[in-house]
Amino acid sequence: MDYRSTKAGVFAVALSFSVVPVAAVFAASPDPVKAEHGMVVTTQHLASEVGVEVLKNGGNAVDAAVAVGYALAVVYPTAGNIGGGGFMTIRLKDGKTTFLDFRERAPLGSTKTMYLDDKGNMVKGLSTDGYLAVGVPGSVLGFETARTKYGTKSREELMGPAIRFARDGFVLDQGDVASLQNGAKKLVKDKTAAEIFLKPDGKTYAIGETLVQPDLAATLASISEKGPDAFYKGATADAIVKASQAGRGVLAKADFEQYSVREFEPVKCNYRGYDIVSSPPPSSGGVIICEILNVLEGYPLGYLGYGSAETVHAMVEAMRHAYVDRNASLGDPDFVDNPVKKLLDKQYAKEIREKISPFKAGVSQELMPKGFGESTETTHYSIVDDEGNAVAVTYTLNGSFGAGVVAPGTGVLLNNEMDDFTAKPGVANLYGLIQGEANAIQPKKTPLSSMSPTIISKDGKPFMVIGSPGGARIITITLEAIINVIDHGMNIQEAIDAPRIHHQWLPDKVYMEPYALSADTRKILTEMGHDVEIDKSWTIWGQAAGILVGGESLADIEKGGGARYNGAMDSRSGSGEALGY
Repeated sequence: MDYRSTKAGVFAVALSFSVVPVAAVFAASPDPVKAEHGMVVTTQHLASEVGVEVLKNGGNAVDAAVAVGYALAVVYPTAGNIGGGGFMTIRLKDGKTTFLDFRERAPLGSTKTMYLDDKGNMVKGLSTDGYLAVGVPGSVLGFETARTKYGTKSREELMGPAIRFARDGFVLDQGDVASLQNGAKKLVKDKTAAEIFLKPDGKTYAIGETLVQPDLAATLASISEKGPDAFYKGATADAIVKASQAGRGVLAKADFEQYSVREFEPVKCNYRGYDIVSSPPPSSGGVIICEILNVLEGYPLGYLGYGSAETVHAMVEAMRHAYVDRNASLGDPDFVDNPVKKLLDKQYAKEIREKISPFKAGVSQELMPKGFGESTETTHYSIVDDEGNAVAVTYTLNGSFGAGVVAPGTGVLLNNEMDDFTAKPGVANLYGLIQGEANAIQPKKTPLSSMSPTIISKDGKPFMVIGSPGGARIITITLEAIINVIDHGMNIQEAIDAPRIHHQWLPDKVYMEPYALSADTRKILTEMGHDVEIDKSWTIWGQAAGILVGGESLADIEKGGGARYNGAMDSRSGSGEALGY
């Protein structure tokens, strides 16, 4: 039922529902970082500095994105990479938008049942650990494609900082050390990885010590000098294939030689007058964000209030219906006919609203599709330059430090992206997602992703750049940042820091970050039939990176005179920073 046309129902109940005062939720948020000429927001302060220097030296936002991507491969090894892949959403100063898919691909030797035993059961760890979990990396060719088509600087200039960080080392801060400590149990299992990221005695590095990566420096220098062929057709690919074969993986040289980047039209939708461009399939992110927003457009969220039982109920039910579509219908467009037009249709959103009871939680099992039997350690960065070009990049190794393996001599941590496929329909992956045949493993296929690099404009001008890591929660993290700015009037830092909720259809639970909902609100939701669970695992709630243009909030923008660029790095981040000039 459309909220606005409801005579009885939710409006009548709204006055009795508890609303959490917004200020109480994010009072501790620092002010957004302000700048007039350019803004770079990343999960590692050294990478942010690299991006700003590129902008200061005349590079555009794409140039900065390439330099940041390579820098993060050195200074943020838990997710920054050249051994993984990702997505880049671009909005140029003339309003043109495009999307680059440099996501990992399934090797030619992969099969639909490669992670099952002879009884058809999942073998624990096969899709997440070691070389059998590795998809064909795409980051190197992705960055080079972006640079040559939309950048202005030389490869040597953009890769120089990353090479220096790897060759000379960089000093570890608290966030860097915490990340290495979290990955130590995985890294110690691979001799080469342990030699790089752990001390000879097996202990982790301490704050203030320097991490040097000479093999990675040599690999990056080779790419800088010879281009992507040095990675895909030269010694690096040979070394990775050799290590894969020795480690019972299926990577072959042909996988690297045949890899290509795809360029697509972004997903586009409009929410309350704001034009949104985001990631199309093989990402589910843009489609599902737009589907949820289309549903929520029929509810007066700003009136109902942040954190109220009614607002949360509407959000959860919209998420429930959208994640059914995500998990059952979407996949690699080269292999699957994605029903994008239907899922983005405002009439389809209206039909979903009509199925949502204002008083009672839905039941996920009742939405089970016919025939239906990703990582917290991704990273996102947002960039806007002086001319108004905007870039949003989300790329990943999937799990923290990927598959935890480094081919000897390369210094390259490899992804475990194969876990994002449906290894067995109806069985949850690393992030609890239960998916269908549309995302089954096939050679050269790209696994379905939740990564959602998103750019929003208003009246033809850039308004917001946003995205986050967070596995299956990337969609809802990005969504909530958008809603917090547009509906709840938060500034960009408050919008990103505010406690989050998440629902992904199955398991049928409302996950909430600690302090996201008041006890009264939780009680009301429980009485409506929602199963609300507090999730204290801080790593799974993402590290969003956002930029708001024209002011730090809608109110600031409407008053005029606010800073041109307002950057915010998630306070959940250990080493991230928003920097501008």
